[in-house]
Amino acid sequence: MTAVSAERVRTQIDGLAAAGLDWPTFGAAAIETLRKALPFSAACLATVDPATELVTATVKWGDVDDEHDLEWSYYEYEVEDVYDFREVSRRPGAVAALGAETGGDPTRSRRYAEMFAPVWDYSDELRAGLSADGATWGGLALFHQGGRTFTLAEQEFVTSVSAGFARGLRTGLVVGAADLAVLGDGSGPAVIVVGADDEVVSANVGAQERVTDLGGGPLGDAPLPQVVCAIVGAARRRAADPGAPMPRARLRSRSGRWVVAHASPMVGRGGTVADVVVTLEDARPPEVIPLVVASYGLTDRERDVVGLVLAGVDTADVAARLHLSAYTVQDHLKKIFAKVGVRSRRELIARIYNDHYVPHLVEGGALAPSGWFAGASGR
Repeated sequence: MTAVSAERVRTQIDGLAAAGLDWPTFGAAAIETLRKALPFSAACLATVDPATELVTATVKWGDVDDEHDLEWSYYEYEVEDVYDFREVSRRPGAVAALGAETGGDPTRSRRYAEMFAPVWDYSDELRAGLSADGATWGGLALFHQGGRTFTLAEQEFVTSVSAGFARGLRTGLVVGAADLAVLGDGSGPAVIVVGADDEVVSANVGAQERVTDLGGGPLGDAPLPQVVCAIVGAARRRAADPGAPMPRARLRSRSGRWVVAHASPMVGRGGTVADVVVTLEDARPPEVIPLVVASYGLTDRERDVVGLVLAGVDTADVAARLHLSAYTVQDHLKKIFAKVGVRSRRELIARIYNDHYVPHLVEGGALAPSGWFAGASGR
């Protein structure tokens, strides 16, 4: 890795992050770009819900595959190990290399000894938390084979590009509007029961549509979507440890719909966790609008202004409530418009609501007491 190529790669990743790509396209391009300065055998780039830091979806490169997602989630959420993504994200530099963490003995990690080495013959793993503006938007795992390990210089380089990766994932979440034709008008929540053996025990009518829209295959015959694997593991962990991550995550499906995935463990006799009930449903506005706003990379004060604008508060009242001058509010609005890519308050409201919520009105859905559209979600 040379200083020239490293700087060029950082610039290219920052350029990809600002290119307005959807997150899978950005992720695939950013991984290929990273390899120009830092060779590796395989990679996995994950998006997370910033509120719970649970993995919601992945882009993979090399021989790491989808077949082991449930196993991966088991070691990430249910097993105590040397580190996990949440812990790494809180470190200075937000990076960790397994070989360095274990003093050259990676077999101290169950994840390595029971999965990485026997399944893929990896010799080292480097993990990085991907954060921007105080929120974690994803995680990156890189792998070496053939006895190679990640150097301190390589760890520092990944730290230097992590913010670019985070911005690209964050921006990619809000690219494009939902394709409402993918799911039927009456599609309600999907309910999937996953047994202790990780097999699908049962599912309600319509669950297959939801799973397909999240990138999964036929239920019972193909790997479950990454987010389902993650919240199943998180639910089992939380049953034993109330301080573990909430088994809940927000994400965008392949059709562009915002979905909330959550899980609840069914406790059997003796307090053992038997089945886990997973629910996948359309996100309600209070759940998704804050995430959409955060995805545009606004400052705390800019988010305050947007919140009042979305509530219909005029500029004078925004200024009074935030103890600012009207000129300062207008200055904030100009910066907000530039970041969101609009030219007026009306366009700002349309961009946030029309792309992520209001399209259901076009279909004639009735607004239910829950705050969602009864025709679109079955509630």
